[in-house]
Amino acid sequence: MNEDTEDIDIRVKRAVEIFEQGYNCSQAVFMAYADKYGIDTETASKLATSFGGGMGRLREVCGAVSGMFLVLGMEYPFTDTKDKASKNLNYKMVQKAANAFKTEMGSYICADLLKLKHQPQNPESSERNEAYYKSRPCTRCVKVAAEIVGKEIF
Repeated sequence: MNEDTEDIDIRVKRAVEIFEQGYNCSQAVFMAYADKYGIDTETASKLATSFGGGMGRLREVCGAVSGMFLVLGMEYPFTDTKDKASKNLNYKMVQKAANAFKTEMGSYICADLLKLKHQPQNPESSERNEAYYKSRPCTRCVKVAAEIVGKEIF
C-alpha cells in the first residue's frame, strides 16, 4: 500500500467518523480533506453546512457529493476570470467525480438515494439514531464520495 492510498484510507475513515459524530454529509467529506488546504475544522464545517440534506434538506444534489465538489474547488480552483482553462478543468473534474459517484450509488440526487419524492423536506434535521443509520445510505455516500475525491487529488 503506498502513502497516497494510506492517506485516502485515513481520510475516508475520518469522513465517516465525522458524519457519525453528527455533522452532515457535506461537512464530513469536506472536513476530512480541509487540512490539506490549510482550512481549520471550524471554517470547513461552516463552509459545508448548507449543503447537507441535498442542500438544506431540499433533497437535491447529495451533500456528500457537494462536499466532494468543495474539495475539488480547492484542488482545481478558478480564481482568475481570464483563466478559462482553470474553469474548464474544474468543471471536468466535477463531472468526472459526479459520474463516478453516480456509477457507484445509482444517482447523485439526495431524494433518489433516499427514495423520497422530489420535494423539499421539513427543515428540521432527523434524529441520529440506530434506525437512522440503518434506513439511509448516507454513511455509504460519505464513504464513496471521500474515496472518489481522494483518488482524484492524490
